[in-house]
Amino acid sequence: MSQQSSEIAESLTPAAPGRVSLRQLRKVYGDDPGAAPAVDDIDLEIEPGEFITLLGPSGCGKTTTLRMIAGFETPTGGQVRLDDQLINRVAPNHRPMAMVFQSYALFPHLSVYDNVAFGLKLRKLSAQDIRAQVEAALTSMNLSQFAERAPHQLSGGQQQRVALARALVMRPKVLLFDEPLSNLDAKLRVQMRGEIRRLQRSLGITSVFVTHDQDEAMTMSDRIVVMNVGVIEQVDTPQEVYRRPASVFVADFIGRANFLDAAVHQAGDGQARIEVLGRSWTVPAHARAAHGQPATLLIRPESVRLARIEGDAPARVGGSAGRTVSSMFYGESIEYEIETEAGTIVAAVHDPHEDQTFEPGEFVEVAFEEGRAWLMPLDGEPGR
Repeated sequence: MSQQSSEIAESLTPAAPGRVSLRQLRKVYGDDPGAAPAVDDIDLEIEPGEFITLLGPSGCGKTTTLRMIAGFETPTGGQVRLDDQLINRVAPNHRPMAMVFQSYALFPHLSVYDNVAFGLKLRKLSAQDIRAQVEAALTSMNLSQFAERAPHQLSGGQQQRVALARALVMRPKVLLFDEPLSNLDAKLRVQMRGEIRRLQRSLGITSVFVTHDQDEAMTMSDRIVVMNVGVIEQVDTPQEVYRRPASVFVADFIGRANFLDAAVHQAGDGQARIEVLGRSWTVPAHARAAHGQPATLLIRPESVRLARIEGDAPARVGGSAGRTVSSMFYGESIEYEIETEAGTIVAAVHDPHEDQTFEPGEFVEVAFEEGRAWLMPLDGEPGR
């Protein structure tokens, strides 16, 4: 890191990143005691310097949770704690936090420079200190050349950088993001999420990011909090959430998935012996998967293996034999729908040779990588 970069990082880094604790946090809107809670007694520890994402469909409670952390919503019950201090009743402007909004929330009548300087002026810093910190923030966001422009003279990506610079210049202990990239086009979203993650890592600011976009969550997060109807289904690293989902909901929400009914013959010590596709397999299994209980086998499309059946084609699908229903060419991969006795399976074949491709109606042998499958119970209980 150059001396200039080090000076910029030092000027934007908080004295110490914050630890956020949510304890039995609950939010019910309205006066009806029987109303379904928007957030239902959740517990979560966010470590100092961690980048954590609240992920889930609309109405799952992720934005309400973020707003309670920020102070824009008052909890119905439970606690929001910052560095072990209860802050439920602390006003948003008195919390050492900063929010980056989906709508950017820039002042249209102020220049880029004055938008970034606004919070520092409220703190009554000297003009010299304000200039030094604003210039550092603008430099970190590659915005120095736009300092005198109005927000409407900037692109969407540039406006989002201004909003981020305005948040960073306050040196918050916690940085909050409310779906900040949803208004950007696809290519710019990818670029901005890389920039946000790079800055967060270099500055070490505790960050809470809300999104319904699984790609954002997977590529940016230290841990993902998957939420559904006000509760937490799973908290884990992106790799574990994808490979070892805690529930069928998580498996279906994160990435693409095949679900096959499986007969469980034996289960224990994280493994299970099952029967599916006409043969017996040993696969990793959820701790609650048990012999004799309903279970489903998760197989990601990229874990499916296809092989051409040599000789006479079978009269119909059965066992491990399947029939290609359709194929879609994506350039780097081909995606097939395969009709099997266990149902339709989606298979993604990466960069296949021309002689390894299959036509609709062709019969193929269907298998999967046992170590990359995942057996789950069907009791619907969230959590692990």
